[in-house]
Formats: sequence, C-alpha cells, structure tokens
Amino acid sequence: MSIPQRVRGLVAVACTSAFAALGVFGAAGASYASATGTTPLGTFDYDVRGAVVRVPTGCFLTHTIKGSGKRINDQFAGVDCAGLAATFTQFCNWRIDFSYADTSNKTYKTSRGATHNECIGDPLRKVAPQTLPKYGKACAKFYVNGKLRGVQCHYITK
Repeated sequence: MSIPQRVRGLVAVACTSAFAALGVFGAAGASYASATGTTPLGTFDYDVRGAVVRVPTGCFLTHTIKGSGKRINDQFAGVDCAGLAATFTQFCNWRIDFSYADTSNKTYKTSRGATHNECIGDPLRKVAPQTLPKYGKACAKFYVNGKLRGVQCHYITK
C-alpha cells in the first residue's frame, strides 16, 4: 500500500469516526435555541491602589445563552485572554451585569453583578434560569473599576 493510499485510509477512518460521534452527541434531547458570542475588549489602562495596570489586546468578553423562546435555561459570561495577554492580564475590581431590553431597545431589567475586589485572570458570572417577559435582547456587560469595558448581546426572538 502506498503512502497516499494510507493517508486516504486514515482520513476516511477519521471522518467516519467524526460523523459517528456527531450522531451520538447530536441525537439526544429536545431542540433548544442557544447562542454564544465574543467581543474583543481592546487595550485599556486602569488604576489599582495607585498603580496603573494595562490590559493588552487579546482579551475577549464571551456571553452564552441556552434556552427556548423567552425561557433562558442557562446564561453566563466571562472574560478570557489569549497569547501574551493570557500570561500577564489580571482584572481587579470587576463585575459582570446582565441587561434585558425589549424590541424597541428599551432596557426593562438589569441584573447587577457583585464587584470583585480580588484580581483574577478569568472573570466569570452565571445567572439563574428565568423566563423573560418580553422578546428583545439580552446583554452581558463587563466593568473594571466601574467603567464599562465590553458589551456582548444576543437577540431573543420568536
């Protein structure tokens, strides 16, 4: 058997295994709507006890919602950094809020997160399941030292 034939055989086995795994994992449970989105934070500076901290390019706010219609079964948001930013970035005095707006973009509810004074590299907040009273959008908002640093939204429609 030649090398190209072996490679084709290995590719065929890998593809067959991948499709079989999709069948096993994709077949269970009811159909639910879900969404995950990521927004880059961009570079910014903030003050921690008199010292200036720089957050470099490479950090992202990610927001995930799982549910169906106006019912949210799971919702969380967090910040992750990649590359050098992952090695050196810490967020102090941070919080994540969730806000909900109707189809006219009027905010009708905000779930304000606690401000965390400790410094960590991977802030995360999760909220309890809920049913929204209106269609519109749900947003995660990331604050550092009280200043808005990133927003990521999902539209919730029929």
